Amino acid sequence: MKETVNVNIGSVAFILDEDAYRVLGSYFDDIRRRLPEGDAETMGDIEARVAEIFRERVASPMRVITLDVVRATMAQMGSPADFGEPRGAERSESAEGGTGIESAEQPPLRKLYRSRTERSIAGICGGLAAYFDSDPTLIRLLMLLLILFGGLSIWAYIILWIVIPEEPARKFNINSKNR
Repeated sequence: MKETVNVNIGSVAFILDEDAYRVLGSYFDDIRRRLPEGDAETMGDIEARVAEIFRERVASPMRVITLDVVRATMAQMGSPADFGEPRGAERSESAEGGTGIESAEQPPLRKLYRSRTERSIAGICGGLAAYFDSDPTLIRLLMLLLILFGGLSIWAYIILWIVIPEEPARKFNINSKNR
């Protein structure tokens, strides 16, 4: 038994099974990343065409659209690469002067936050451990030793508590498998 999701694609309501919904959502997101920023009209046209294809393939409006129907529709529409390069790729290529040399993909910018899960007092040590990809207990011991013997005062910890923002709360998705 699979869960179903009610969606509105191109102003038409459809019922998709959970796998089909996830695959179609990532397909639309990939296309959206390749379109010019703020180009809602083209995305609306793509969604309207997908809705037309769904109506052609599914006879009854009460039938659930399966993963096979979504994959066939995606094959008919074309791959997201047909809609152009992702927005970030164009800028890096033009910054190089169009030499044709592909730049290594830059890692995402990491930010320092106070941890919500790995915290004893304020989450400073847990946040530092996450930022430096190390064990929070090791950071706590190092911090304690620095405060007691190394000259790092408790005021420095309090200043970090004030200055470092708390980690953003995770969004709760009722349909996610990790409940």
